[in-house]
Amino acid sequence: KSTIIKVLEDGGSCVLMSHLGRPKGKEDQFSLGHIVAEVSKNIGVKVKFVNDCIGDKVKEAIASLQNGEILLLENLRFYPEEKAGDVAFAEKLSKWGDIYVNDAFGTAHRAHASTAVIAQFFTDNKCFGNLLATEIESIDKVLNDAEKPVTAILGGAKVSSKIGVIENIIEKVDHIIVGGGMTFTFIKALGGNIGNSLVEDDKLSLALAILKLAKEKNTEIHLPVDAIIADAFSNDANTQTVDTTKIPEGWMGLDCGPKTSENFATVIAKSKTILWNGPLGVFELENFSKGTIELGNAISKATENGAFSLVG
Repeated sequence: KSTIIKVLEDGGSCVLMSHLGRPKGKEDQFSLGHIVAEVSKNIGVKVKFVNDCIGDKVKEAIASLQNGEILLLENLRFYPEEKAGDVAFAEKLSKWGDIYVNDAFGTAHRAHASTAVIAQFFTDNKCFGNLLATEIESIDKVLNDAEKPVTAILGGAKVSSKIGVIENIIEKVDHIIVGGGMTFTFIKALGGNIGNSLVEDDKLSLALAILKLAKEKNTEIHLPVDAIIADAFSNDANTQTVDTTKIPEGWMGLDCGPKTSENFATVIAKSKTILWNGPLGVFELENFSKGTIELGNAISKATENGAFSLVG
């Protein structure tokens, strides 16, 4: 918001490009037209809207855009070229402005047409916005200027999607809490029985290598010791709480258990800097959201007591 207002206050007009959901083609439920009123209210300026992001219709709307006005383009993901990082599509989008500003921290790591690819068409006139600047400062604070002890919590489904993060932070943190589906790749690698839990069998040696590296760097890795398991991937499934190394066949771990929540809360309470990325269970299903919620509460409490926490 502050980036948009700065553009207007400095005498410019603003063309907004964004994503919503994962539409298959042009689906009305994912149209950015639905958010125009809310965006206008939030910024305090009436936002214009055009129901496309390339083509003559957009060209005309931009030609008539006055300084101090905002134009929102239709959902970029209505075109598969956006996610594919198509250069020709990016070039078409680049025609809609004189200066390119990326303020989309949430998608800045993706090589999409409107993020990484479009920038090449703005040789000198490109920058990042205030939100992105703030996020970079926060991450820098956590990784390079953090008060110790530093704890990183990594959740989510797969070790493979977090390996880059682990390699980047392992030397800079004192504790790594591991949760979510990737727990079971570590547990299986260590010889535990994980039943039908999610696992990356091709990453077992990687999990052991991470544990070995952590030991060398004096970084403590904390794994869930108990899990809430289910006999089906469903909110209505039968459940029980068991040791993470003793999950019976036909059952899968979908959340961390109470003992784990207690252990993690103890680590968090003594941390001065906390980085959290990813859930500890299938939090979309209410019955398996407790571990993630309890973790959030523990981080909130630590923050109230003076810790710096960054949640991504």
